[in-house]
Formats: sequence, C-alpha cells, structure tokens
Amino acid sequence: MSLVQPLTRLLTSNCCRIGRAGSSRGYSTALTRRPVKAWSPLVWGGAAAIVTSLGFSVSTVYSDANVKSIAKTAESEEKVVDPATSIAFPKTVRVPAKVPIPPLTLVGLGVRTVSFINIKVYSVGLYADLENPNLHVPRDLSPEQKIDHIVRNTACVVRIVPTRSTGFTHLRDAFTRALNTRLIKARQNGELTEEQVIQEGFPIRKLSGLFPNSPMAKHTPFDVFLTAPQERKPRALIFRDLGSVESDWVATNFVLNYIGLECPSPALKESVLQNMADFEK
Repeated sequence: MSLVQPLTRLLTSNCCRIGRAGSSRGYSTALTRRPVKAWSPLVWGGAAAIVTSLGFSVSTVYSDANVKSIAKTAESEEKVVDPATSIAFPKTVRVPAKVPIPPLTLVGLGVRTVSFINIKVYSVGLYADLENPNLHVPRDLSPEQKIDHIVRNTACVVRIVPTRSTGFTHLRDAFTRALNTRLIKARQNGELTEEQVIQEGFPIRKLSGLFPNSPMAKHTPFDVFLTAPQERKPRALIFRDLGSVESDWVATNFVLNYIGLECPSPALKESVLQNMADFEK
C-alpha cells in the first residue's frame, strides 16, 4: 500500500510548519556517538507528482541549519549507538516532502528484549520535533511530564530496527495488544466513555489490517511517524510503506506506550527520561 495519498493529504494542510531551524535547546545525550560519512535516504513509498519523496532522510542537523541545507551535512553526520545491540541511530531524522517537515531529534533509544528468554528483539529510538513553537517545557517539570507534553503536542517518530529477521505480524500483534490494553485502562479510569472505547476500536482494527504476512529484514529500520496536532484534524499515525490511521487517541497513545508503565523497552524509557531531565523550552 502506497503512502502517497495519506501523506499528501496530511502534509498539504495549511497548518503544516515550513522550514524551522533544527536545534534542540537544553537537550543532551550521554550515549556514545560516532561519525558516519554515508548519507542514505530511507524510501517510504513510490514517487508521486505531489510528494517529492516519501521517506526518512537521515542527517545531523546543527543549530544553524534549516530544512533546505540538510543535504549539505552528509559528510559530517553523527549517530548514537545502542550499547546493547551496537545498532546506530541518527541524531536527527526528517520526512522530506513537498511541504517540508522540520527535523526531528533523537530523545532516547534502547533495546527490546523477550524477558523470559532474554532475546534481544529490536532496538528502538524515539524522535521528536523539539523546535515546535507549541512546546512549553519548563525545567521544573518532571522528566515524565516533559516527554508526555512533547508527545501530545508535536510530531514524533518511533524507529524500530530488528536485531534478527522477524515478521510484520509480530509487530502488528504487539501494537494492537498494547493499544487494546491502554484502551481498557482508559475506560476503567474514566478517560474514555463506553461509546468512545467502541469508536477507538475501529482505527485499531484498521491498524491491524495494514500489516502484511511477510518478513522484516534484520537491521532494516521501520519508521512510524506521528503527525503534529492540527486544528480540526485528527492526528495520524503513518507506517512506512504500509499506510496510516487517523485518530487522536490511537495515534498519541501508540507513542505514549513506549514511555508508559508497561513499556516494551525499559531501556528506551530510561534513556528518554535521562535526556529529559535537563531539557527545557
């Protein structure tokens, strides 16, 4: 399934922001970094007349860079390495399209393991648009409050890189199980009514139907893009090469699950919270 139609529809809205700088004030990472000289775009879908390229371009973006100058940084890119798997993540990613999307900054990474056999399944990185003017993150907030505010108010990317060959159905089952668990808890704590729970079940079922019964290659990144909130439009969750679902609750909670109490990667959550400790905007 091509992403041309859903991404075109989402990106051509007047609410999209164009060409903001890519610095991340107050953000730092204690993880190991290493320079990378190759610049290789990750294609999301086929070429289209409206969208120039549906993919994530991996590139370091410096404090004085903008969207148009990203390609010039190809020879000076940096990556951050997951110490548990040696899988490297770019410090920044962006979704190049006819309507530019600002660079997203890595805010944490970690490994996902199957606890009862301690097998490393994949490394996962969380990115966010930290330059969004709608972000208001004072230093005195807790790290949990900071990342919750960020996920709810700006664009994010979850990047999953399998450590071994696996299948899309494994990801599908994990995603739908996590969302259904959060849906039940949202009903129990009064966040959602019974009618809203039924309504949110539709995009979850659509999400499940996006995934093919086909393998995922080892060390091949799989990106999930969460659009920034837009007035009078639901947030969308775009799965590279597969399609998208639109629902404020489903899209936001998909990402929040990675920093929740029952997160799939405690290492990712710990990394994010450490990096949020001194972040302010």
